[in-house]
Order: sequence, then structure tokens, then C-alpha cells
Amino acid sequence: MSKKTTILTGLLLGGAALLVWLLSSAGNRRTEAAFHTERGQVFGTYYNIRYRSTDTLHAVIMDAFARLDGSLSMFNDTSVISRINRNEPVLVDSLFIRVWHTAEAVSTTGGGAFDMTVAPLVHVWGFGKSTSYGSHAPMTEAQLDSLRALVGYRKVRLTADGRIEKDDPRITLDASAIAKGYACDLVAEALAEAGCTDLLVDIGGEVVARGHNSRGEAWRVGITRPQDDPDGTHNDIQEIITTEHIDMATSGNYRQFYYDGDQRRSHTIDPRTGFPVSHNLLSATVVASSCMRADALATACMVLGTDSALALIDATPDAACYLIEAVGDTLRVRTSARWNDFCAR
Repeated sequence: MSKKTTILTGLLLGGAALLVWLLSSAGNRRTEAAFHTERGQVFGTYYNIRYRSTDTLHAVIMDAFARLDGSLSMFNDTSVISRINRNEPVLVDSLFIRVWHTAEAVSTTGGGAFDMTVAPLVHVWGFGKSTSYGSHAPMTEAQLDSLRALVGYRKVRLTADGRIEKDDPRITLDASAIAKGYACDLVAEALAEAGCTDLLVDIGGEVVARGHNSRGEAWRVGITRPQDDPDGTHNDIQEIITTEHIDMATSGNYRQFYYDGDQRRSHTIDPRTGFPVSHNLLSATVVASSCMRADALATACMVLGTDSALALIDATPDAACYLIEAVGDTLRVRTSARWNDFCAR
């Protein structure tokens, strides 16, 4: 793979560690003039979108963001998922249904490593939307047990008439580990429906790329080298992928963490144990049949650890992964069997 680049755009999101390298040239003015760039903030992170079109499609992109916000945002009190969490009578919409089925499939194949009901544990360890790091860490096993009773993807069901049933009304859902990937899918689909064949959508490090950049070349996507970086200031590149078609997401444990005494607490919580994970896997980059699916699978990989993550992805025909683990003071890369095939598309 060539390491030559001319423009670097780095978007950071908590544990996500994906940088998008957009190669473009001011020399070909006729071609570049057809490319549009949309940048801003959404869902608590940044977005950077490039697409070839005769017209600006800002309204199309904003509409996709608004639809997802109204369905899956925990920061929107009127969203479908917020109303479900308050046990209000609500029929889910098509966006929620699509995410639900993908999440359920990943939860099942991953043995519960990915679980949308993990929200109470995320909050008690100090990583929720209204908490600060370490501010609510459980003090006793009994307290943790009471929360684990509210966690488990099999304790919640989507009925045939579009309602959510819970075994316990205190169970809450959190789509944050899958929604940004889905947002990439939604925007890319909307741009494609508007006639775009060359596009790149980057939302907080989750990426969908299709076609070519402004130079008529394949897009280049970089994977960040993981290192302790709570401020998000280190963007060294570990690997560059050249591709004309990719749906990619990265999850990592080196940006959102704190120390509880001498114990490091990462933001990745294992829904099965109730504790933050403590293995040596630092980041998991997954490519899959959709960015939403890649997003959920990357989270599952971070919960499982290297060996189990490789086993999961090798058993998943529509996915491949690039894992970076710590071995002493060095980094080691391990990839699934189909990684090179997926990245050659």
C-alpha cells in the first residue's frame, strides 16, 4: 500500500480511532468543481462528507441526520428510543426496526458481547451521557448484581405490531454503539438515491466510501495507531486502505478511560460480567456489509478480546477485522482470514 497522501482529515470519537485520508487535487478544476464537502457537528461528534454532484445536497444530508435523531438519539427526549426508555406507548419506526434486527443478530452471534441493554452499567461506571468518569462506580457486588438483572438482550423483544416489550420496566436501551454506523449508511443511501456514485461519509470515525475521489482514484482510509490519548491529539497512522467500496467502523479503549486507584477502567463494558474490559486488545476495526453492522461488530470485538474476536469475525461471512493489541511495550496487528479480500474491493 502507498503511504503518499496530500490531505488528512481526522475525526475523533471516544474509543473510535478511524482517520479518513481524502486525496484530492486542485489541479483538475473541472473535476474538483463537481465535488462538494459538508462538515460540521452531529450526535456529539464531527462529520465530514464528500460527494460528486451537480448540486449541493446539504438538505438531503440534514434530513438523514434528523430522521436518525428522531428515532435513536438518547439526547433527544422525543426520540423513539427515549420514549421506550420512559415506558411510554410508542410504535417504533422503520429506522429503529432496521437497527433492532442488526443489533439482535450481532448480540446472538457474539454471545451477548454486544447488547443494547447495557446502558445501566455504562452509567454506573461513569461513562453515560449525564455522568463523569468514575463518578458512579459500584461499591459492592450486590449493587452490581442489581444492575446486571436489568441487562440482557433476551429480556427485550420487538413485537409484530411494532412495540417493545421488556421483562422489567427499568430496562433501558442504548444505541450509541451502532447508531453512528447507521447514520453513515443513511447518508450514503440518501446521496446514492440523489445520483451520487462517488462519495465518502465519515461520522465520528465510522466510514462509508464508494467510487472515487476528486482525482478519479480510489479513496484512502487510515487506521490510527492506538495510544493513550484522552485528549484526542495523537493521530499517527497504523495502516492505510485503498478502496472503492467499504463500510468500516473502529472501536478502541485508549481515549475514554480513567484510573480507579491503580485499576484502569475503560469505557467498553462487558454486558455479561458488568465490568469494564481489561484485556490487551486496544482497537478493533471491522469492515462489513453495512457500516451499522461493522459498528456493532467492532464493539463486540472489543468486549471479547483478540482471540475470541477473531473467531467471531472468521465465523461471520460478511465481515473482516483488523485488530491491534498490546504485547508488552509493543503493538501487534492481527487480522481475520478475509481482511485482505475485503480491503481489495
